[in-house]
Amino acid sequence: MQRLSRFVRRFVALVRADPTGVRDGFVAHLLATATGLIAGLVLGSITGTLEQLPGLLVLVPAAVGLRGNVFGALGSRLGTLVATGNFRLSRRRDTLVGQNLEASVALSIGASLLLAVIAKLVAEAFGVQDAITVADFVVVSVVGALVPTAVVLGITVAIAAVGVRREWDIDNVSVPVVTAAGDVVTLPSLFLATYLVTDVPGWVSTVAAVLCTIGGIVLLLIALRSSLPSLRRITRESLPFLLQAGLLSTLAGITIQSRLGALANEPALLIVIPPLLSLSGSLAGILSARVATKLHLGLVDPSRVALGPVAPDLTLVFVISIPIYLVLGGAADVLAAITGLASPGVIEMFEVVMLAGIMATAVTCVVAYGAALVTYRLGWDPDNNGVPLVSSASDFLGAVAFMVALVILGLS
Repeated sequence: MQRLSRFVRRFVALVRADPTGVRDGFVAHLLATATGLIAGLVLGSITGTLEQLPGLLVLVPAAVGLRGNVFGALGSRLGTLVATGNFRLSRRRDTLVGQNLEASVALSIGASLLLAVIAKLVAEAFGVQDAITVADFVVVSVVGALVPTAVVLGITVAIAAVGVRREWDIDNVSVPVVTAAGDVVTLPSLFLATYLVTDVPGWVSTVAAVLCTIGGIVLLLIALRSSLPSLRRITRESLPFLLQAGLLSTLAGITIQSRLGALANEPALLIVIPPLLSLSGSLAGILSARVATKLHLGLVDPSRVALGPVAPDLTLVFVISIPIYLVLGGAADVLAAITGLASPGVIEMFEVVMLAGIMATAVTCVVAYGAALVTYRLGWDPDNNGVPLVSSASDFLGAVAFMVALVILGLS
């Protein structure tokens, strides 16, 4: 009882000390839940395309996660610029904000090209039967990245600009909103891009693959060799982490693919997967962004591991996560009932979402804190690397946690 009473007092103290952070974080993740459920419905509706294009499911988590990785990191960097008083919107590309935007576009398109190659290699390595060609992967990945890049870039900048005027904590809002936007925009874009593979003459698809390859390489080379220091540094520091993140996300795709037959018997569980993976990443992304800002401000000592300075941030993550996962479990079951999809039951939906969500969030928070400290010690900017590592880790860890929860609860 004493421990429970002490926990309650700490909880109340946190809410009183940072009511804006709790409110903004909850609202942002509520929006992320809604958009994630939309993404889940889209995923369920394109099962025919996934069967027609074997191996495409390997690319989906990486392609969807890439937008959150790139623009979540951008949001984290803009949050730091806001906190340090250096955020200024301008049309000039040589400003700090301009270099951040250009780097993000180059990384979003260029990394999409490289992820297509990684997805093909992973599909072959894990024995996906009759996997589509690397050219098909390239077309779907790069063309499917064009619209999401423009849309999510605009949303990220808008959040920062509005946040400055309304005195938001950008770190609490940007990551979940950007991740949600990336999820809901990227999946339909990938689906539309598949028409260039399935419904056009072969030579059109080949030409599209060549143009995508040239465009992606050119954008990356311009950014990597730029004379603008921030543009060059952000691109060079971010690209290796984005590719590592993409590799982990393709493993998440393989994990889901391996149990697709069992999940198809109760399609309501498929609705849960995109928002669950997204939420666990964006929740831990809050921790990553806040720790990065504290490192830049000298409020966290990078030379040692200490929970004290980040305890309020860690507690904030779980204060937000518990009601959000409850909302997700209930909303997914209601949505399944409305759309006529089979569900294991409302209680079981609550149980699997809560168990998988808390497990994934806890482990991913460890990754978030460790990644911020290690990258800062190495002289890198944790704003560039923290969010991609956290997001990709959450894809894989979230997929594993979801499967473990299904086994524990006897649903698979």
